[in-house]
Order: sequence, then structure tokens, then C-alpha cells
Amino acid sequence: MENAIFDEMWGRDGALREAYSDFNGWFEQEDPGRLRKKQAEAERLFRLTGITFNVYGRAEAAERLIPFDIIPRIISGREWSRLARGIEQRVRAINAFLHDIYHRQEIVRAGRLPAEMISRNEAFLPQMIGVSPPGGVYTHIVGIDLVRTGPDEFFVLEDNARTPSGVSYMLENRETMLHMFPELFSQNRVQAVQNYPRQLRRSLSACAPASASDKPTVAVLTPGIYNSAYYEHSFLADKMGVELVEGHDLRVIDGRVAMRTTRGYKTIDVLYRRVDDDFLDPLNFRPDSALGIPGIMDVYRAGGITIANAPGTGIADDKAIYSYMPDIVEFYTGEKALLKNVPTWRCNEPDSLAYVLDNLTELVVKEVHGSGGYGMLIGPTASKREVNEFRKKLIANPGNYIAQPTLSLSTVPIFTKAGLAPRHVDLRPFVLVSPQGVDITPGGLTRVALKKGSLVVNSSQGGGTKDTWVLED
Repeated sequence: MENAIFDEMWGRDGALREAYSDFNGWFEQEDPGRLRKKQAEAERLFRLTGITFNVYGRAEAAERLIPFDIIPRIISGREWSRLARGIEQRVRAINAFLHDIYHRQEIVRAGRLPAEMISRNEAFLPQMIGVSPPGGVYTHIVGIDLVRTGPDEFFVLEDNARTPSGVSYMLENRETMLHMFPELFSQNRVQAVQNYPRQLRRSLSACAPASASDKPTVAVLTPGIYNSAYYEHSFLADKMGVELVEGHDLRVIDGRVAMRTTRGYKTIDVLYRRVDDDFLDPLNFRPDSALGIPGIMDVYRAGGITIANAPGTGIADDKAIYSYMPDIVEFYTGEKALLKNVPTWRCNEPDSLAYVLDNLTELVVKEVHGSGGYGMLIGPTASKREVNEFRKKLIANPGNYIAQPTLSLSTVPIFTKAGLAPRHVDLRPFVLVSPQGVDITPGGLTRVALKKGSLVVNSSQGGGTKDTWVLED
């Protein structure tokens, strides 16, 4: 029912919501022709800066521009402080969970999580058993994907504890808006996001191993220019003022990891890696990997380097583990989860599988290790053929899938030739974790489904982005 959808600017009843009042006053005075020019200028700026991503598995797998919409998504300070409390609670619980499953597995002993959820999970790394990362931090950078269904209804859609991407778009979106509409920022008290790279470097440095000097050497490890997020890797290294390195630039020397420089090899204390676990170390994981550093895991286990995020954190991204998150939060914090989970059916359970198969056309079905909007079925919009093909996949390998109800995602207006039009959105706030505490950047990356009625916001599936404003209280 279209009229039951909550619009973040106009509510459900068409009455302007308070957070948007100053913006709307400005918008109504603006000439639509000028705004159309600004929208085109934004696109030009993004092309000029080279903010692109690669799309895998397509004939035209060239670099594509992520569309940017000039209408900001606005969150009040009160709404944000409530969200931030829930995000911090969840991130602390995820970190405690990761420490526990690689040590005593108390949560399994207590009967709150079935043992096979860990032992049979391909994201669980036996090489991490008994390893305590420097500072006790596993998830240095986390992205928590949130959706909204009403004024006070927020749900966590998924946790990104491995290598969350998209923060460069958050920063460039703000930069673009500041450049094009400086007057908006003098009229609205918007919390800043621009110091994220400085906070990232500070947070990573605080996680350096005991062997590091007072000024730890940080570097960003990229798989290289063909990776879909390469722009972000180089952007963050540049903004942090650290080296961007590839596996072939590094080697293990005297029990430490060092990078090649014009003055010889220099020891690295903290490696912010954007390379998956499998490819990190050919001596410990995939022997055919040309992207990693032979022996880095041995240095890591001996405490000679910090790897951010820690190897093995991918198990917290797992969508079957996600279904236990309310229990996980309560087990490690002693509190009920402040942020709700989306109800989830685990297809490896016979009753759940039967229910999902009977209701495929109403549900969203996802692969437990899937990401980027690939490998999923959105029942209400799928064709009969797609539903039948997915049914076969589910029956053949039920443990690979979870199912969720189709949520009525909130909308935020986008700017179209005909004026403002509502489109569905989600939000990925970015969280930094160090022994000094948890730091949540106000806002995050808002992804928007540009096609009318579409619920798929992923950039790889044609979604766009918006600047996200959190107002000062």
C-alpha cells in the first residue's frame, strides 16, 4: 500500500516534518532551472574527481559513475542520538562476540548459539583461534546498514564488519554540496563529517601493536586498480596522508612486515587492508593469491602488526549469524538490543524452509554470505521464472539462504525534471573502534533506489547516493 509508506520529509500525512522545515523554505524559493544546472554540475564534478566503481560480471564492466542526488536526507539531532546509542551497543557486542568465538566460545557453552553456526561457517577462520589482536579490537571500521519504516522505527538490515566500503562517497557528497550550496550550510546547523580521515588515522594508530613507536606507520593495502572500490582505497590513503600499497610492495623482514620505499624497506605497524581474508597470505590461505603477503599471518599472530579489520571478522557479516544478533547483544552487554533486527527465517531449519517456500512471492531471500545486492530474490517484484529458479536453489542448498519480510522502506524525495519525487533509501553509518572508544560519524552514506517503486539501493544495481545531514540539536 503506497500511502502507508513513511516519507522522511512529508511523513505519512503530507505534513512537512520539522527537520526539513529550513531546507524546504530554501527549496521553495529556488528556481528549478538553476537546480537542474546544479544537478548537472554535481555530475560533472564527480566525473572530474573520478568517483567511479567497477561493475563485475557485466559485458560493459567499465567504470560507472554512481548517480548523486542533490536533495539531502535530513535527520534531527534527537533521532541521531538515539540511533548512535544503538549503533555503539551493537558494535561493542560484535567485537565481544568475535573475541569469544575465537577463544572460549562462552556463547555456545551457554546454549545461546548452535555450535555448527561457527564450526560449519566458511567465514570462521581456525587460524584466528587463540589470537588476541592489539588493543583487543577486531572490527576497527564497521558499517551498520539501517532502514527506516516510520518516525521511530529503525531496523538493522545487515552488519558490515569485514571491509565496509562507501565512506569516500559520504565525504565527496558533502564536499560537493558545500561547494554548490554554501548558503544551505549557513542556514542549517549540519554536523560535520569532513574530519573522518583524520579520525580514521588516529583510531588506527591507537590500535598499533606494542612494538610500534609513538608515531605508528599506517598503510592501506589494496588489491589494485581493477578492484571495484579502488577509488576509495586511494582516496582514503591520500586523505590520511599514508602510503597506498599492494601485496608485491610488502615483505616480511626480521619478523615484521615492511614496505618498499625509495630509501629501502620501512616497517608497517598498522595495515588497513581492503583485501579479503582468502587472499591475505598465500602461506596460510589461498596459495595462488598474488594479492597478499607471504607470512603476514605469522607476524600478526606474534603481535608484530595490526591488521584492520582483523582476519576472521567476516563471520559477523554472515546473514545467518545476523538472525542471532538480538541474543548476541544481550549476551555480551546484559541489555536488550536498542536497534531492532528484521525478522529472519533461517532456511537451514526445516519449519522455516517450509514457510519460505510457501511464501516466496512475499519475501526477500538472501545468500548468507552475499553482498552488493547480488544473489537475492525480492519476491513481490520477481517474475514467475525467477521465483521458480530460486525455489530450486533453496531446495538444493537451504543452509545458504535466509529470508525476511519485504519491509516498507521509508522514502526521501529526489530531484527530477517534474520536481520532487519519493524514492526508497537506506543508511550506512560508519563506526571507528579503538581502545580509546567508539566514534560514530554523524550521518553516513544514504543510498537511494532511483527507479520508482524499487527497493534495491545498491550502486551495483543502479542505485544512487545522497548527502546525509544530522542537525545540531
